[in-house]
Amino acid sequence: MRPADPTSLDIPDFCLVVLIGATGSGKSSFAARWFKPTEVISSDHCRGLVCDDENDQAISADAFDLVATIAEKRLKHRRLAVIDATNVRPADRKNRVELARRWHALPVAIVLDPGLETCIERNRSRPDRNFGPGVPHHMIAEIRRGLRGLDREGFRQIWKLNSVEAIDAARIERRPMWTDRRDDHGPFDIIGDVHGCAAELRALLDRLGYVVSGEGEALKIAAPHGRKLIFAGDLVDRGPNTPEVLRIAMAAQAAGVGDTVQGNHDRKLSRWFDGRKVTVNHGLQESIDQLADEPPEFQGQVKRFLSDLRSHYWLDDGKLAVAHAGLKEEMIGRGSSAVRDFALFGETTGETDQFGLPVRLDWAAKYRGRTAVVYGHTPTPEAEWVNNTICIDTGCVFGGRLTALRWPERETVQVPAARVYCEPVRPIGPAPGARAAQAEADDALDAADVLGRRWIDVGLMNRIPVAEENAAAALEAMSRFAIAPQWLIYLPPTMSPVETSAQEGFLERPEEAFAFYRERGQSEVVLQEKHMGSRACLALCRDADAARRRFGVVSGESGAIWTRTGRPFFPDRKETEALLARLRAACDAAGLWEELETDWLLFDAEFMPWSAKAAALIEQQYAPVAAASRAGLTLAHEAAARAAARGVPIDDWRDRLAVRAEKAARYAEAWRPYVWPVESLGDLKLAPFHLLASEGAAHFDKDHHWHMAIAERLAATGTPGMTTTRWRKLVLDDEAACIDAAAWWEALTASGGEGMVVKPRDFIARGAKGLIQPALKVRGQEYLRIIYGPEYDLAENLARLRQRGLGAKRANALREFALGHEALSRFVARAPLRKTHECVFAVLALESEPIDPRL
Repeated sequence: MRPADPTSLDIPDFCLVVLIGATGSGKSSFAARWFKPTEVISSDHCRGLVCDDENDQAISADAFDLVATIAEKRLKHRRLAVIDATNVRPADRKNRVELARRWHALPVAIVLDPGLETCIERNRSRPDRNFGPGVPHHMIAEIRRGLRGLDREGFRQIWKLNSVEAIDAARIERRPMWTDRRDDHGPFDIIGDVHGCAAELRALLDRLGYVVSGEGEALKIAAPHGRKLIFAGDLVDRGPNTPEVLRIAMAAQAAGVGDTVQGNHDRKLSRWFDGRKVTVNHGLQESIDQLADEPPEFQGQVKRFLSDLRSHYWLDDGKLAVAHAGLKEEMIGRGSSAVRDFALFGETTGETDQFGLPVRLDWAAKYRGRTAVVYGHTPTPEAEWVNNTICIDTGCVFGGRLTALRWPERETVQVPAARVYCEPVRPIGPAPGARAAQAEADDALDAADVLGRRWIDVGLMNRIPVAEENAAAALEAMSRFAIAPQWLIYLPPTMSPVETSAQEGFLERPEEAFAFYRERGQSEVVLQEKHMGSRACLALCRDADAARRRFGVVSGESGAIWTRTGRPFFPDRKETEALLARLRAACDAAGLWEELETDWLLFDAEFMPWSAKAAALIEQQYAPVAAASRAGLTLAHEAAARAAARGVPIDDWRDRLAVRAEKAARYAEAWRPYVWPVESLGDLKLAPFHLLASEGAAHFDKDHHWHMAIAERLAATGTPGMTTTRWRKLVLDDEAACIDAAAWWEALTASGGEGMVVKPRDFIARGAKGLIQPALKVRGQEYLRIIYGPEYDLAENLARLRQRGLGAKRANALREFALGHEALSRFVARAPLRKTHECVFAVLALESEPIDPRL
């Protein structure tokens, strides 16, 4: 218990404060003086919220339920909470302590006891609280009876203010918790389990740039580059030189360039120093024997050093946490016995494996926190990031390596063990055919990661909102129709049409695209032939092993091909593999694997002909419309003939019928240039136009000249089925070139082409108002007839169509482009698959917006 009359009450800045005092003791006034109004949860106020009467004792049960609910929500979000109630009964206080433990907050009791007479006098002056002397007398007696047992109830701090003067003189001082070092920004070098491997530790420190000088008690360590060491626990046991490792860690701490979190082996040695009963196994005897040869003064220093180690550290504005065995999100920066136990030992099932070791629960596979957690404890063959966590115990003492993680660089630095110092009970090498650790964790996908109203942070623009109903629609489509989720790392964005043309007979013309980009400060654009094909994304791996390593697939696939809605492009896996083999042969011949230092590639492309999707459209849409149009014209001609026989003038009508007949005929033929018989895969052609990503790089930073050059190299290999996209450059201030470019578009569309796509030269282009449309499509007259109907280009119809609004379409095009960039940026950075899926699902969700599908 704290001193009787303290003037400074030092409490953690995150805790549950329970005020204990009789009615009239001044709890509410004390709380108002030292805590924010939002921090104080008053039972009286909650009574008022429930029934408009703060003194109605009949609804106390509901009021206290509300007190507990508010306190729990604050503690959940790591906010200090103060319960302002009498709290005189041990049963009431028990609920408060349990609530604090549930959220790993320290329970703090502040007892206010100004004396019975003071309480009676204060109540007498308040008509609504004049309970008479019996109530405060009973409360004070109960408080004093239970005072000595508050520590046994679980309160970690107990402060007693036993006079009016003590209450008035007291002041609250908030201190960060011992584990809270968020104001320390490093940079840090975090070292995994050393286990007495002093030679390897010295070699690693040398590689990291630290200077270790002197020997024995004169040993010193310096970090001339301004960095700091953090040891992730288990300095001791099993290895050949535990005293030397301890000297280095203690010297780093003394010099202000290092700290250590407690490991389970460190704790066990500390308990042995304290004379407590411990089982001498797992290398403890080696530490005891090695320390026995050291001077008593050094042994005393080691004892104090080990006893002062913390369970974990929370660093760098909350971006980083270091704990020996890891830490769940809701434990970071908090304090309880459960936090310390988890940080020391992790989480187990209570069972043992065939080696007699505890079966551990994979907490990292379920981790969703923003704070990166760096830990050790369980030896692993490789230090791999999993859900923003990384285990850096790479088994040095077992003949593996000693690993350091550099923060914030997220780079690992390693030195090999000189030899095997201790044979591991469980083998720590990778299992045959093992996948990356993140791929194993990504097997368990959670719908909660993509459902609900979401706000997605992207690098290219402001946060993007996704409506709850659209997210649900996207999940429905994905769960029923999409390819295996491991492949689903990208969906292409929608593309906006060009501004409406005012030229007679045209709805779209390239001049409007040129003007659009010129007005937004772009000096050069790229013009690409718009294939009348089917958009496809192709993830291509060098072989099935590369697919397993990078994408985590285990079915033997070497890649995937999917549509812009995430569906498999070909239902037959053999067809997919055959087409991927062609593209792989082209990549082999072009030398892309070596040039990009990768074993996987992601392409954006078109498959041609359109036949793959045109058959159903021709049968269900175009043919019936054309047939109905012809039938209608036949009936109109027959009616005209009958009218003419009656002497009715029909010249204008006949002219209109002729025009409509011509339009119907053109509509019936409009789709023919885009289809041809497809009897085998050999009849398909593939035209890549973007190489979107490869290992370690999303190629949005390359201009379109680079992307088209890659496509041309692939086509130039002569690989069957590979074709190219016709394209040209255009300098926008060259009027003659712009006229020539428009003529090129006219020639393309006159020969049956769909049109062209105009893009700024830079893949990511910005103007005065931010991100610019990445592409505008300019479709030809006959293709637009397919979209808008046989008679769309009649003057009266064009006048109506020119009123079409492009704002929503263009907003979606920008958002989807930014989401695609973000998805691939996260994937190449090896973020958890759910983080990539968040963006991919959002692209499909935006497609649920009510926008004219003809745009």
